[in-house]
Amino acid sequence: MELIKALWKDEQGASMAEYALLMALIAVATIGAITALRDQIISIFNDATTTLSTAS
Repeated sequence: MELIKALWKDEQGASMAEYALLMALIAVATIGAITALRDQIISIFNDATTTLSTAS
């Protein structure tokens, strides 16, 4: 029982869990933004490729 009380009061691992949740949230937001803007991103890269290939 003392071990459970000691683990309950220990806050050292709490920041690790918070960082993991924050990184997961950032990853989900990034994936969502890339998915939503996929067509625009493809268009930008295609335009850049065309410009670079016709420049020489």
